Order: sequence, then structure tokens, then C-alpha cells
Amino acid sequence: MGLHAAFRAAWFLCLWLVLAGADPADIPAAIVAVTAATWTSLRLLEPGTSRRSLGAIFQLAVLFLYHSIVAGADVARRALDPRLPLRPGFVGYPTSLPRGMRRNVFTTLTSLLPGTVPAGDEDGQLIYHCLDVEQPVAAELAAEEAALVRALYND
Repeated sequence: MGLHAAFRAAWFLCLWLVLAGADPADIPAAIVAVTAATWTSLRLLEPGTSRRSLGAIFQLAVLFLYHSIVAGADVARRALDPRLPLRPGFVGYPTSLPRGMRRNVFTTLTSLLPGTVPAGDEDGQLIYHCLDVEQPVAAELAAEEAALVRALYND
């Protein structure tokens, strides 16, 4: 736990320096703020055993960018089409992620993709509101979930 605390303290110190600058008169306040932030961080988000994969994080970013561009273009096309070809509705997605931080990260990530919005949780499934329920929404969500697990939760 000491290495995790030191790593987080270093990040909080960097954040302090970016926001407040490096004035020697602020050293006592910086020590108190960094210590409090590190302690709070370790209590609210305990260090995990997951290993991050830089390659998988890069792949996740590329996949997210690709889906954002394709879905954004699709939403724009639908919005500008005079017939407005929408088939809105809800799609259930059976995630394998447990409730809590991991599922919240996944729903936050997928909420940024155009055309779908997480709308709830029902019977162990995430419920998404979609602009077109005839699209392969569940398959795209499965690809995003698999990429997220490879990138961040490689236990």
C-alpha cells in the first residue's frame, strides 16, 4: 500500500503545482492538501490488483474514437434527413461487470458514444435508450466492454 500512496501523493502534488504554482510560502498548505487528498483517495478508491495494459488502453481509445466518429456521423445523418429515420427504444445489455466502480466506468464510457444513453439497470442488465434499436447495439457494447476489461481490469 505504500507504493500506491506514494504514487497518488505524487499525482496530487503535480496537480497542486499545476493549479497553485510553486510558491515556497505555500509548502505547508501543499503538504496538508496532498496528505488529505491521498488519504481520502486511498479510503474511497482502494488500490486494486488489476494490471493496466498500455497497448490495450491505446486500442480502447482507438475503438472509442472510431465508434464516436461513426455514430456521430450516423446521428447527424438521421437528424438532417427529412424523413428522420429513427426507431427509438430500449435495449437490454447483459454485462459481466459487477455493480460498482467497474460497471460505472463502463456506463460512463458508453454514455459518451452518440446514439445510445445508459438509462438504468434492470434484472442484472444495463438498459440503454437508442435512436435505432435495429442497429447492432448489443454487439457494439460487448466490443466496448471487452476492450475496457483488457485495458483496465486485466486481473
